[in-house]
This record gives sequence, structure tokens and C-alpha cells, in this order.
Amino acid sequence: MGSALGALSQDLNLSGKVSDAESGKAIFAANIILQKTSFSALSGNNGEFTIKGISPGDYTIIVFFSGYKTYQEKIRIDADTQIDISLGKLKTELKNVIVTAEKDNSFGLTKLNNVENSAIYAGKKSEVIIMEDMTANMATNNSRQIYSKIAGLNIWESDAGGMQLGIGGRGLNPNRVSNFNTRQNGYDISADALGYPESYYSPPAEAVERIEIVRGAASLQYGTQFGGIINFKLKSGPSDKKIQLVSRQTAGSWGFLNTFNSIGGTVGKLNYYTCFQYKKGNGWRGNSEFNTKTSFTTATYSFSEAFKLTFDYTYMNYLAHQAGGLTDAQFAENPRSSSRERNWFSVDWNLYSVQLDYKFSEKVRVNNRFYGLLANRKALGFLGNINRVDHLQERDLLVDEFRNIGNETRLIYTYKTNGQFSNLLIGARYYNGFTNRMQGLANSNYGPEFHYLNPSDLENSHFRFPSSNYSLFGENVFQLTKKLNITPGIRYEYISTNSRGYYKETYKDMGNNIIYSSTNEEERSSDRSFFLAGLGLGHKYKDNAEIYINFSQNYRSINFNDMRIVNPNFRVDPDLKDETGYSADLGLRGNKDKVLHYDVSIFYLKYNDRIGSIQKLDSTTYTIYRLRTNVADSRNTGIEAFAEADIWKIARKKDTKIKLSVFSNISLINARYMDTEEKAYEGKKVEFVPDYMLKTGLNFRRNNLKISTQYAYTSSQFTDATNAEFTTNAVNGIVPAYYVIDISAEYSRKFWSLASGINNVTNNMYFTRRAEGYPGPGIIPSDGRSFYVTLQIKI
Repeated sequence: MGSALGALSQDLNLSGKVSDAESGKAIFAANIILQKTSFSALSGNNGEFTIKGISPGDYTIIVFFSGYKTYQEKIRIDADTQIDISLGKLKTELKNVIVTAEKDNSFGLTKLNNVENSAIYAGKKSEVIIMEDMTANMATNNSRQIYSKIAGLNIWESDAGGMQLGIGGRGLNPNRVSNFNTRQNGYDISADALGYPESYYSPPAEAVERIEIVRGAASLQYGTQFGGIINFKLKSGPSDKKIQLVSRQTAGSWGFLNTFNSIGGTVGKLNYYTCFQYKKGNGWRGNSEFNTKTSFTTATYSFSEAFKLTFDYTYMNYLAHQAGGLTDAQFAENPRSSSRERNWFSVDWNLYSVQLDYKFSEKVRVNNRFYGLLANRKALGFLGNINRVDHLQERDLLVDEFRNIGNETRLIYTYKTNGQFSNLLIGARYYNGFTNRMQGLANSNYGPEFHYLNPSDLENSHFRFPSSNYSLFGENVFQLTKKLNITPGIRYEYISTNSRGYYKETYKDMGNNIIYSSTNEEERSSDRSFFLAGLGLGHKYKDNAEIYINFSQNYRSINFNDMRIVNPNFRVDPDLKDETGYSADLGLRGNKDKVLHYDVSIFYLKYNDRIGSIQKLDSTTYTIYRLRTNVADSRNTGIEAFAEADIWKIARKKDTKIKLSVFSNISLINARYMDTEEKAYEGKKVEFVPDYMLKTGLNFRRNNLKISTQYAYTSSQFTDATNAEFTTNAVNGIVPAYYVIDISAEYSRKFWSLASGINNVTNNMYFTRRAEGYPGPGIIPSDGRSFYVTLQIKI
């Protein structure tokens, strides 16, 4: 009678216990799933589990746990059912056990799990770019293609080799990803994560396994920023081979050559991977040649199933000839022209990291990362307005030396309440940064000779910027029901930034004659501490659809560029102060029958005392310059929407060897200054914020052939808070709307593959930025039509 009533109710339960076959000891956190259904569970402290709400029928139960044989059995459920499962240990030692989620049909885009490794992403807007599924110009790190499916990213294009990444989200300045917390394998890679968060190093796309992006509510786990986090997860060696060699050779337009070679594998308990990239090119414009060398090495030694140690080292060096900026008239006449022959840029980057992962038990695991940076960047050339002739006198030389160390420790505790598993994350961060910044005169030659004429008495400035940061943070995913979770969090920050040195003020007339000069000693110190709080919520109202909501406070401290730099086109308000605010998201994401994938969200970003740029007139020289100051409060509101459909599968109603998907993403952003005493800025648009951006494209795949094409459109945007449409020095003004079309294809066969493509198919003449300093000043034209071809061999 009980079985009949259970069948009629359509609400049956499957319960049981999972234990070790030899010892009989209960196994905690074993995975129990009913194959080809959404039903799953994890075993609790006593190895017990329960799956509720099952309809009567025949099922296949699968149970797996690391280090044990997978259990699989067909069962009939027509009443509440009890089953005890014994798992036998694997007799053969495995070199590595990797459990991954099933791939979907989204052609390279997915999201982060609620809890992944040592981080919590529940209730947050997250995206993951799977690089092996991308068909793009990897040799040049083509950002338009790589980030094509991420809505709301404004991309700056500054160099043909993809040496620097410039992206901003939700109306934030794209300059060298400075409004994101930028990481590689979980540790910071920017010049100074606290005082100068600009990234002069960008990992080679050919070495990247995936790119993780979290926006909005990332401040609680990753610190003071408004944009979120970008984490580049680099490749490791294959677990099933002792040695694997990969060689990629690329040739392209304007003398572009790229060679990327890697070796990796697993020998016993050691997994290793190392790669080296060298690329060079002449550039689309004159005076634009470059060469870069990048290497990455990682090694992971697994002392036991519970304990492993990972070492990373990254080296990058590049030298780039800089063509300088253009005025609006020069760009209209010939965007490939260059009026600067003596400008150069050099970067030398050394990143290192040691990471310890230890699992105390199935409930508690710890991740501990030590990391550091030894680096420098050098900019050499004539900094004068682009509408002024280079008088071929001594050049300006700016040198920054970076010496940073840090540690971040995270502990994840998994526990069970009310039959659901919840997760607690607590962490601590220590960071110490030191930047030595120098600016003076170098010789008047044409070559890349980065030496000061008077190193003991620099003509412009010499500052030291020590900084330190201590943080404590915690978040907890409370899994209230199987479909509903809530995640509160809090972070404590202590920040100390200091500035010691001198700067000289020198004013020249139009004939380049000095009319005024003075030397100013300066010492500044700022210590502050504060709390940030946030709350996230996730509700899976269907098996494949989720609503996410989050709110998070944000903070951003002034950086070294906000303290002191001598630049005739750019000045800083000495009373500049930190920015505060918050961000909020409401979104819906999921998939329908694995043929339609979508993520639609609205966001609100509130800035207090937003740092921005305004146009000013110098009362002594009567020249226009850009002033960096706390312009006013601002608010950014917008919609970000992404959708992708496998139209071939929809039309054929079944799985085939052919996949043809169409994707589209759009962002609509309204960003305005508000609550300002200066009426000239009230209601004005925030700089670097296009009203809307659209990217759409097609992806085709059949057996070993992949073809991808995309169209990207960005509407016009201003470059300062006064919304100036034109200035004679071209530093401020409108960046007109533009569109770009790219196409790429790849064919693979056994151990080799051939890829080729065209970037900027229609050869549009456009630009994405106006620079106040290097690589300008003025308009920085983007590249015209280019071609590339890549041959890869993997053995």
C-alpha cells in the first residue's frame, strides 16, 4: 500500500550511505548522481545522503569519490528506497584525477561554479572563456575576438602585438585593465596592485587555458576595485603523458612573425609545463616596430592526495617603437602617418609564485599563495603636444621600478545544515609594494637608449612610493534549499600609501624657451582602514535557469599617477581623494535544452568623488591640458545581455556532427555625473563610456573544421568630463563610433592544425582612444586590415 501511495504522489525519496569497502568507514562528500537527470547529492558526515522528489521509474545511480572506483548500478524506484554503497579503493595509482563539468554547446563560454577551488562565486555575475574552443588570432592576443562574447567591455587597441591589454567594463576606464583586479593563476600581475594597478604584462593567449571574469561583487574577496576581477588560468602539463611538445608558428601582415613553443607532462608525482614565445613586427604605421619575449614555467609536486606544492615563474621583455599620436586633421588625412621618430617603450617583467594546497579533511582545505614582482617599465621620447614639432632636443625619460611581495591565504570549510551543504570562506592578505619613479632628460638621439644625462639630479622628478595593505575577508554560502542560496560577506582593509621625493616645474613658451622653473620637495602619507560588506543571492528556479542578485560596497584608493607626474598635457589635483561607492546586479542566466544559452542582467554602479578628467587652460602658457581630479559623484546604470543559439541543432531537432551557432551580446549604459557644485559637469556623460556596444557573430564546426566570424560595434564616447568634442592638441575630444569585422578559421588533423584569418575585414579607419602621454599624446589609430596564418604541431 505504501509503494502505491508513493508512486501516486510522484514524490519518492532515495536515501542511503556511502562507505569504504575495506574499513567500513563512512565517506564524506562523495558525489551521488542519477544519470541523465538533474538529481544529485553529496554524502554527509556519516556517509548518509538523501535525494528527494524522484518520479517512479528505472535509473542508473553513479557514485564517485577521488581515490575510489566509480560505482554504477541500475535501480528501480517505485517507492521510497534505501541503498548502501561500498566503494573500493583504486589499486592502480593515478597520476592525476580531474573532475570537470560537462561541456555545453556555448562555443567557448561558460560560468564559474558556486564554489570553485578556494573561492566563492555564488550569486555573482561570472564568465569563463575556454580558450581551446576559441577560433581567433591568438598570436596577437586579439582582444576583440577573445572577449567577443563578454557583454559590456570597452576595448582599447594600442599595439599590433597584443603586448598590453586595455579593457574596461560597465563604463570604467580601459587603460591597461586598471579598473580590474588582474591576476594570473590567482595572484596579482599588475605593476602595483594597490598603488599603480596597471598591467604592462598580458599573458600570451597561446599559453592560457581559460580566462575567468567576475564583475560587480568581486571586491569582498579580491579587494579595492570597482570593475571586478580578471584571472588568467595558464596551462599545465597533460596528466596522461610524460612529455608533450607543442609548436605554433605564425606569420602575418607588416612583417609579423610569432613562434610559440611549449613542453609539458607528468612524471610520477610531478606535473610540469614550460613555454616560450617570441614575436616581432613592423606595425601598421611608421615607427611602430616591436619585439617581445615571454616565457612561463610551472611545476606542481603532489606529495600526497592531500598536499601539493606549485611553483610559477614568468618572464616578459619587450621593446616597442612608438609612432606617437595624431591630431584630428592628421588622422583624417592619413591615419598611418607618424610625426614621432624618437619615442620608445620598454618593459621588463619578472613574476614568481609559490602555492601550497592542503586538504586537512574532506571538510577543510587551505590555499596559501606567496607571490612577487621584480619589474620595470621605461618610456623615452618627446612628450610635447602632438600639434607641436619635435625640436630634436633632449628627450624625456620616465623609468618605474617595481618591487612587490604578497601573500594570500584562504580556507574553505564545508558543512551540512538542514540536509544541504554550505561553504564558509575566510581569508587574509598581506601586500607590500615599492615603486621607484624617475623622470628626467636623456640624449637627443633616435634610438632606444634608456640612460639619464644627470642621474643624480633629474630634471623633472624622482619619487619613491612605498605602500602596504592588510586585509581580512570572509563569505559564506548558505544553501537554504536545493535551489536557493544566500551569500553574505565582509572585508576589512588597512591601506597605507606614501610618497617621498621632489618634482620640478618648468614652463616653456611656444619657442621651447624656459620662462619659469622651480624645485618642490614633497612628502605625503595616507593611512586608512575600513570595512566593505556585501550580499548575494542565487535561486535556481528551473534545473537550467538561475536568478542572481548581489550588492557589494567598493573602494578605490588614489594611485601613483594620481600623486605626481610631470607631463605638459596632463596634471593632477593635489587635493585628490579616494573613491567610494557600491555596485548591484540583478540577472537571469541559463540554457534551454542546451541549444540556447543566455545571461541577461541589469546593474547599478554608484561612485562617490569619482576621479576623472576635465579640460583646463593654463593661465601662464595658454595651453590646454587634462586635469585629473575628483570631478563629482556619478552613477552608471545599464543592461548587459548575451545569447547564443545552436541554430543547426534547432533546425535538425537532433545532435549532428555539424554545429552552427549564432551569438549576440549588447550593453546599454547610461553614465552621468551628478551632485556637483560645478554646474559645467552636472548631468554630463562620464568619459570612456559608449552608450551602447554590440557584438554578434557566427561559429561553425564540422569534424575538424572551425570557422568564426564576428561584427563589433561601439558607439561614440567622450574622453573628459566637460564632454569636449574637439581640442587642438587632440588629447580630449570625441572618439567616434566605429565597427570592425573579423573572421578566422582552423582545420586540425591528428598531430597538426592550420589556422588563418583576416582582422578588420573592411579595412575601416578608426581609433579607440586619445592618450595624454605615451603612446601619444593624441589620437592612437587602430590597425587596418591584416592577415595571419598559423601552423601548429603537437606531439
